[in-house]
Amino acid sequence: MNFIIRWIATAVAAAVAVLIVPGIYTVGGNATMALLIFSLVLSLINVSIKPIVQMLGAPISVLTLGIFYLIINALLLELAAWASTGLFSSGIVVTDFLSAFFGSIIISIVSTLVNNFIGNDN
Repeated sequence: MNFIIRWIATAVAAAVAVLIVPGIYTVGGNATMALLIFSLVLSLINVSIKPIVQMLGAPISVLTLGIFYLIINALLLELAAWASTGLFSSGIVVTDFLSAFFGSIIISIVSTLVNNFIGNDN
């Protein structure tokens, strides 16, 4: 149940990012389904790959005072966008790294707010 709540929070956050960031948009017909597919792929990446990448990037993050984590989040957002459109022909498209950077910040903030509002601790 916890994963489903995080998935829905990520879908809401991705919808906000699509509305705010100019270089991020949905593809593949129905925008709601595209956001759900993308947020599922992003949630799976955050659960499986993100902890490993963050552990490997920890020395660089210490040197950059944590700013490297923002770059990791942007790269994982681009990976999720590429995977969702490549595997399902539906999802979001991120046009450049700067859009991914700001999109990842917005998705992080909004998903944290939604999780706190719902009462999900993780």
